[in-house]
Amino acid sequence: MGPLHIRYYGLFFAIGFYIGYMMLEKMYKHEKIPLEWAEKVFVYIVIATVVGARLGHVFFYGWPYYSQHPEEILMVWKGGLASHGGALGILIALYIYSKRVTHKSMIWTLDRVVVPVALVAVFIRMGNLMNSEIYGHATSLPWGFIFERNGETVAKHPTQIYEALSYLVVFFVLRYFYWKTDAKDKQGLIFGMFLIGIFGARFFIEFLKEVQEPWEVGMLNSIGINMGQLLSIPFVLFGAWLIWKAKKKEEVKGKSRK
Repeated sequence: MGPLHIRYYGLFFAIGFYIGYMMLEKMYKHEKIPLEWAEKVFVYIVIATVVGARLGHVFFYGWPYYSQHPEEILMVWKGGLASHGGALGILIALYIYSKRVTHKSMIWTLDRVVVPVALVAVFIRMGNLMNSEIYGHATSLPWGFIFERNGETVAKHPTQIYEALSYLVVFFVLRYFYWKTDAKDKQGLIFGMFLIGIFGARFFIEFLKEVQEPWEVGMLNSIGINMGQLLSIPFVLFGAWLIWKAKKKEEVKGKSRK
């Protein structure tokens, strides 16, 4: 029905965020954090994800086209979202949220929010699978998918499933560290693990993917990686720095107690 037809991506996106909000609310109750903070962060994240992911696609992948067709930038229903842009959008939104709502460090918020966000990422990738989007090269492996909707006639790597499973592992690891250890009290530790787990997996799985835009072929030939991999590197490095910083602070605290 025109531009308002329901896509699986949007459906899985909504389901993922609903479940994610329920989890975050439970976490906030556990820590006796005001529940209105959870309600507000949910709104911030949803808006930031959509806006950031759309602008990420426009500027990282499709600028040659959108610079000539700026009226289509807001046409989200036509498809075109980039997870790296969504991540940047969330970081900006949570900086504003932390300043206006919690008056705590942005990293404090991220150490909690990324636990359910990892699960949301699983649902989003399954939405990509249902829409026959972002799949891999041809494969002879028995679990290859033939994406007939896109006119494919040979089996391709279902990289959406690879990513979804990787993100699911990251979710369970983060959940364990949040609920079973004192990691949430070591500022930046959980968020750093999230960045390394999510974007590290993305970096390696990209080797199996078809390029999202034709111009990425030239990028692959020149530097050996595509745009998704290039954008993942800073996130992984930042995650490693956050973990190092959290560990360093813990060592300093340990020495001061002696």
